[in-house]
Amino acid sequence: MGEEIRLDKRQGIATVTINRPAQRNAVTYAMWQRLAALMAELERDPDVRVVILRGAGTQAFSAGADIAEFEEQRKNSTMARKYHGAVEEALEAIAHFPRPTIAMVAGYCVGGGLELATMTDLRIAADNARFGIPTAKLGIVVGYREMARLVRLVGPGGTMDILLTARLVEADEALRIGLISRLVPLGELESSTEKVAAEIAGYAPLSHRWHKEMLETILRDPGLERLTPQETKLTFACFDTEDFQEGRRAFLEKRKAVFRGR
Repeated sequence: MGEEIRLDKRQGIATVTINRPAQRNAVTYAMWQRLAALMAELERDPDVRVVILRGAGTQAFSAGADIAEFEEQRKNSTMARKYHGAVEEALEAIAHFPRPTIAMVAGYCVGGGLELATMTDLRIAADNARFGIPTAKLGIVVGYREMARLVRLVGPGGTMDILLTARLVEADEALRIGLISRLVPLGELESSTEKVAAEIAGYAPLSHRWHKEMLETILRDPGLERLTPQETKLTFACFDTEDFQEGRRAFLEKRKAVFRGR
């Protein structure tokens, strides 16, 4: 199992690779469980500033859940409920990870693979990327939370277009409708993603964490009418941090700030 989900760490950046290229990086039940556990491990590692999720090779980010397992894992509603619990635990672990996450997408990104990518903060895709959720071809549906993340990105109309047609969305269209954040040539995908990750890792981690929390609050309460006292204080908490003092001094001294997350 360790080889099917590979972890590499370097200079504050953790790269999680779905490593089943012969199966277009399809994810098994055990791999969903491992993804959830791995994200929990990374959350406990104070040295990790950014997480990149990718698929092995350039032909697929992930083809989603491994259909070969459906007979033994998802052939009725009772079994499907258990299976979905593992999928949702993994997806929610990514969605609520307190530090920035990036999906590096090459090739096919479909079904559960696309659901996984939508849980990240940024999606940087190569020009060979293809996106879709062909659940209508299998007679199944996406989960509520998975649909909600898709709606956030492409709206209700775009979501229904993807689900009802079960088609593959080309990379340029994915950029136009907001499904991905950036589009780059395949040959530049790794370097571009690593550059963005390094830039993000060099900035104040508390700012990143609190911006992620604020975005979730805004999406949950667009009118900001039910802010808790803690949420109200969040805008000003940064001024009491060592990172703010370091950032201010570095700006005045015309040097690169060294942020420590405190």
